[in-house]
Amino acid sequence: MKRILLLLLSFLTVWSAFGQNVPAYLKAEELPDAVIFLPPPPEEGSAHFELDQAMYEWGKTQREGERGLRARAEGTTDVDTMALMFSKAFGLKLCQESTPKTLHLLKRSIRTFRLGATKPKAHYMRLRPFVFHRESTLIPEYEEHERVTGSYPSGHTVRGWGMALVLAQLNPEKQDELLLAGYEWGQSRVIAGYHWQSDVNASRLLASACFARLQACKEYLEDIEEAREELKELWEKQED
Repeated sequence: MKRILLLLLSFLTVWSAFGQNVPAYLKAEELPDAVIFLPPPPEEGSAHFELDQAMYEWGKTQREGERGLRARAEGTTDVDTMALMFSKAFGLKLCQESTPKTLHLLKRSIRTFRLGATKPKAHYMRLRPFVFHRESTLIPEYEEHERVTGSYPSGHTVRGWGMALVLAQLNPEKQDELLLAGYEWGQSRVIAGYHWQSDVNASRLLASACFARLQACKEYLEDIEEAREELKELWEKQED
């Protein structure tokens, strides 16, 4: 019972962080069901789990220097902060002051992606690598909260890959830079010790599935067009 209460508390904390006044574009039951279309996480002793173990050890070798600093920074779940961090790859500063419609689109989109990860996380409740190995992470201040939440799939990766996909839709000319940024966002979770590589890989598939579903959502498509108009004006001012 205590474990269930802790899990519920952790989910409430996540929802609070997103802000209850920003709704997802779709309901949970309208999103692709990852429990059905994704395989379960690898079992201990399997070849896939051995790969997870190898990547966990690789991640620990990346914690020093610039890559470690990046992995720490990419531990954020704040969409405004994420947007600023993706701005370089996007080619334009993304913030509430200059691109409010784009930020609105990103906040609703990422909440939708994250909603798609809620069911499989609760279903599998996979131990995170730092809990499995009883070791510390690159970001120890989050360990107490995260040790009672599921590892598969990675919510951080869903956010990062999802943001990359939406921004690439807005600015196809920068798609390669944006997708690279989204890919590295997921790898930061392996480096930090909070996720197995298979958690991250599954999250990219999950976010891509939710992104595809959004293409049939009228509200999302309307917000995409509004964001494009907003960005078009800013790009035209830059050219002047």
